[in-house]
Amino acid sequence: MRPAVFIAGAHTDIGKTHAACGLIRAARGRGRAVAALKPVASGLDAADLASSDPGRLLAALGRPLDAASLAEICPLRFAAPLSPPMAARREGRALILDQVIAPCRAALARADHDLLLIEGVGGLMSPIAEDATGLDLMTALAIPAVIVGGAYLGAISHALTALVAARAAGVEVRALIVSQCADPDAPDFAETVIDVQRFAGSTPVVALSRDTDDSWAGEVLERLL
Repeated sequence: MRPAVFIAGAHTDIGKTHAACGLIRAARGRGRAVAALKPVASGLDAADLASSDPGRLLAALGRPLDAASLAEICPLRFAAPLSPPMAARREGRALILDQVIAPCRAALARADHDLLLIEGVGGLMSPIAEDATGLDLMTALAIPAVIVGGAYLGAISHALTALVAARAAGVEVRALIVSQCADPDAPDFAETVIDVQRFAGSTPVVALSRDTDDSWAGEVLERLL
């Protein structure tokens, strides 16, 4: 199986897709063939797909945002800005883990890429189906993970809790990315990164500041390829 990684979050709306897109661009810049999959997504606005997570992933891959590409990169899509199982219920559908696993395993079986990124939804323990959390999907796929945490007040606890939960489930965490938030009242970013490093043990901690280019991604890619 080609190298693959699960991009997981310690919370929602903290920069998973931003980090995934940076890794995609950096890998492509090194001449690597990259594939990406967001198996399920909710809160999709049909009038603004370009700014959605699948739309941003397609842009990073240099692929068009058309119906075929959207269906391939994100086969399970729901409109309500809720957890996927809640959003599915609003559409009269029942979302189960096997439906989410199937496109992931199909992507893992393909041999047309050097690296596959699979992006989850919400936080690590967010429901991803009626019968599963994001962590359940990660353990079912049995691939390494990169966890993305934030830098807001309380983010250190969220990031380290996600790291401990992943380790306890037997997931190999290759890196913990601390993504800077836009809140001007957030704790000092550099100090937050240092504090996360202090408690992360052997897991590399990488800072992703808002005003940086994709140079940060090189350290992570070295651990994935």
